[in-house]
Amino acid sequence: MLEQYVPVLVMMALGLFFGIVNVLIAEYIGPRRATREKNSTYESGMEPFKTARERFSVKFYMVAMLFILFDIEIVFMYPWAIQVRNLGAIGFVAMVLFMVLLFAGYVYIVKKGALSWE
Repeated sequence: MLEQYVPVLVMMALGLFFGIVNVLIAEYIGPRRATREKNSTYESGMEPFKTARERFSVKFYMVAMLFILFDIEIVFMYPWAIQVRNLGAIGFVAMVLFMVLLFAGYVYIVKKGALSWE
């Protein structure tokens, strides 16, 4: 039974060997000319004007979590869209209920002002 895993182990060993060899080659023959421009902080082509240790507003995290929450709906919608014909009316009603609940949640967070940046 162990001989079934030999090709997988060989492939993993080759991948690990290849990765380590590439890192070592880059370390030994790569250029090392540090300049002030290379060591400076890069922020979208603009000079940084504040420290990187600044606190973010809670609203930033709230919008990020809401994005993830509403983005996860695609994870449920994609398999449904693939199998919609096989699921029939029950599958369609389940997805409509899911969408109604998501829309109700969206209306709730908009009314609460979770997406306003004021």
